[in-house]
Amino acid sequence: MAKKTIVIIGGGAAGMFAALVCAKQAPQKHVILLEKTRQLLAKVRISGGGRCNVTHAQFDPKLLIQNYPRGAKELLGPFHRFQPKDTIQWFLERGVKLKTEEDGRMFPISDSSETITQCLISEARKYHVEIRTEQKIKEIDSIGPGFKIHFENDSFLECSRLLLATGSSPQGYGFAQQMGHTLISPVPSLFTFNVPSSPLLDLSGIAVEDAEICLKETKFKQRGPLLLTHFGFSGPATLKLSAWAARELHEKQYKAEISINWLPSFSKDHIAQRLLSLKKDKPLKHLENENLFFLPSNLWKRLIHIADIKERTAISHLSNPHLQKLSELLSQSTFRVEGKTTNKQEFVTSGGIDLKEIDFKTMQSRKLPGLYFAGECLNIDGITGGFNFQNAWTTGWIAAHAMAEQ
Repeated sequence: MAKKTIVIIGGGAAGMFAALVCAKQAPQKHVILLEKTRQLLAKVRISGGGRCNVTHAQFDPKLLIQNYPRGAKELLGPFHRFQPKDTIQWFLERGVKLKTEEDGRMFPISDSSETITQCLISEARKYHVEIRTEQKIKEIDSIGPGFKIHFENDSFLECSRLLLATGSSPQGYGFAQQMGHTLISPVPSLFTFNVPSSPLLDLSGIAVEDAEICLKETKFKQRGPLLLTHFGFSGPATLKLSAWAARELHEKQYKAEISINWLPSFSKDHIAQRLLSLKKDKPLKHLENENLFFLPSNLWKRLIHIADIKERTAISHLSNPHLQKLSELLSQSTFRVEGKTTNKQEFVTSGGIDLKEIDFKTMQSRKLPGLYFAGECLNIDGITGGFNFQNAWTTGWIAAHAMAEQ
C-alpha cells in the first residue's frame, strides 16, 4: 500500500486547489491529481465570460450561506475557517489581486481567467503535485485502509487517501455510489427561461433594474435585475429563481407559469391611483409619453399596448377599466415558461452526494474512512456571482488540510 500517496480525482477548481494546498501542507506525501480530459480547470477558464468570477465580496458567513439554495447549513462551519476574505488573501499572496464590482462579484484585475489558471497550475508545480491528464479510470476498489484505482489500460494506482472532486460527472457519482454513498439525483440549476409565447421577445436586450419574478403556485420568488431576451427572460432575478426552484421546475419539466412584477416598490393600488391621478392632472397627454414609473421606454409602450390602449389616445379618453388592466400588468404580468436555456457557458447542478454522509469538519466520508469529497460533486449549489467557486475553494481547502494531517 502506498501509505504516503494521496490521489485527487478531478482537475477543476476544487480538485486543483485541494491538491496544491495538500502538497504544501504535507511535503512528505506524494500528491497525484488525475484529470480525465486534456485540459485542467475548464470551468475556471470560461467563468464570467472568460474573466473568472473567483468569489463574492460577502465576508459574514451567516450572510454568505444565504446564497446557497442547497448546502447552506453545512457550509456555515467551513466558511468560518476559509471564506472569501481568505480566498482574496490567498491569491494576493501569490501576486493575483482581485477587484470588486458593484454587485459584489470579484474578478482578477487582469479581467482574464488565465491569471487564475496560471496561478493555480504554477502553485501545483511549485509543491510538486504530480498532474496526470487524459486518465481513463475504470473502477475504484476500497482495499482496507486505502484504495486501488484501476485504469482502462489495465494499469492501477494505490493510495491511502482519495478525494473525489469530480464535479457533475456521472462517472464520479458512480464511483461514490459504488463506495456506499447516496446520490441526490442531479438536475440543472442557474438557467434562463424560454417563453416562446411572450409578447416581449422583440424587446431583447432591455434590462429592468428592479423586478420581482415569481413561480406561480409556489413560495419561490426573487427580486433584482431582469433581462428581456429573444427567447424569454434572463438576468440575476431569473437565474436566482431557477436555482432556488431547480427541483420544482425539473419536476414540472420546465413548463410552468411565472408572474413578473415590474414595479415591486409599489403596491397595485398605488400604481392604479397614480394612473387615475394622471388622467385627472394631464387629460390631454398621451399615456405612452408619460412614463410615470421610469420603466424602459419601449417596455412601457409595449405594456400599454398589451392593455389594449391605442397609441396617441388622450388620457381623458381612457376608461378606468383600461387603466386598471394596465396597473395589473405592471404588478403581475403572467407568462408561460416552455423550457430552459443554459446561462451562457455556465452549467451548475442541484444534486450530488447526500450531505448527511459527509463530515464537514474534514470533508471525509462518514461511510468510508480515507474517502473525501469537495466541490460540485456534493449536493451543494450557489446562485450566480462567485458562490460556486467559493464552495470549491473552501471544501477543497478543508479536505486538503484533513488529508495532510492524517
